[in-house]
Amino acid sequence: MPSRPTRASVKRFVRRQVMRAAYRTDLHRPLDPNLAVYGAYWNRGVACNPAAIHAKARELAPDIRGLWVVSSRYRDRMPAGVPYVIEGSRPYWRAMATATYLVNNSSFPGGFTKRRGQRYLQTHHGTPLKTMGLDQRAYPALARKADFAKILAHVGQWDFSLSANPHTTEVWDRVYPGPYERLDLGYPRNDVYFTATAEDIAKIRAGLGIAEGQTALLYAPTHRDYREGFLPDLDPERLARELGPEYVLLVRAHYFYGRSAGAAGTVDGRVLDVTAHPRVEELCLAADALITDYSSLTFDYACLDRPVVVHAPDWAAYRGARGTYFDLLSGRPGDTPGPVTTTSGELVEAFRTGEWRSPASAALRTAFRERFCPYDDGHAAERVVRRFFGLPHSGLPHSGLPHSGLPHSGLPRSGLPRSGLPH
Repeated sequence: MPSRPTRASVKRFVRRQVMRAAYRTDLHRPLDPNLAVYGAYWNRGVACNPAAIHAKARELAPDIRGLWVVSSRYRDRMPAGVPYVIEGSRPYWRAMATATYLVNNSSFPGGFTKRRGQRYLQTHHGTPLKTMGLDQRAYPALARKADFAKILAHVGQWDFSLSANPHTTEVWDRVYPGPYERLDLGYPRNDVYFTATAEDIAKIRAGLGIAEGQTALLYAPTHRDYREGFLPDLDPERLARELGPEYVLLVRAHYFYGRSAGAAGTVDGRVLDVTAHPRVEELCLAADALITDYSSLTFDYACLDRPVVVHAPDWAAYRGARGTYFDLLSGRPGDTPGPVTTTSGELVEAFRTGEWRSPASAALRTAFRERFCPYDDGHAAERVVRRFFGLPHSGLPHSGLPHSGLPHSGLPRSGLPRSGLPH
């Protein structure tokens, strides 16, 4: 016998119906030519490519008002002075009905009717190593959870799809088929890797508690579809102990796991849980090297031309469960960004022996960077803003691989500070 609806469930149902009716009315209002609505990571706050686009739009098109969509669970993450609406609220539906510009790296909540005259930019939020979109149909565990008709309907709303490299464009074309325009302009979120100064980096490191002279390692593993909760493939405290006091380990869990990695930080303060830090780009700038597995952060971090160590004990399981577009562990130039380890012992040795920053590692990193960062040069946000909002062309180059990893910060191609720079 079906259970009787609760008073709370009835109230929610009535509220949704009222909101929908109001939204249908708002769809008859004229579009606001100066309103842009932004969203990121399923309403988790100001982040990623939409954040960089919003910041640049405020500079280049100050007449366009930016409004963020955020879940009530994440409203505390909103920076002071940034306008926002709560997903599902009356102001949210009014904004979705009347905004001329829509920018998101995932999708807007609740479903909406895209109107004639609205322009939707899908920025995405990474370079695909794992299978995405329609390619997930080949993996039953993923396909059971996905609504491919809904995915295609969402793609049908896009006017523009942003890409960071030719590999990504090729994948998006296949897994998200649609009539949208491809923008091969680079990822705006990566601009900061080319514009940050040595002083900026020193301030970030000091704010994180990294002592002068310490080597900071950012450990940022990705989500596993076949695991529950954050279960890292290495013991951060043990790694910190074995590497010694000159190293500090920054641990960042995937955002699917909440705001903490559960890192205790008991090794003389040399294990820092930075999962709740609002900007992963700042963590990358602070780190001398990245330890990761299959995270798309690898492709962004390559812009810095700093060492990357791939720690991948479960590659076979990950590839079997999720599927990948190339063999990250092959060792082939362009596929592998640096040394590969599969055990904790191998990982420690990669740092003790200097393999992590060896000439062979640098050569792999260069090939990887040339393949996956060709459009990133510090000006992606401006190119995107001018194209999307219809601003005059600035004369900037379309894109192009810069000559150094962080040209304005004083860091050489190795990504390691020169003598006298803050550390």
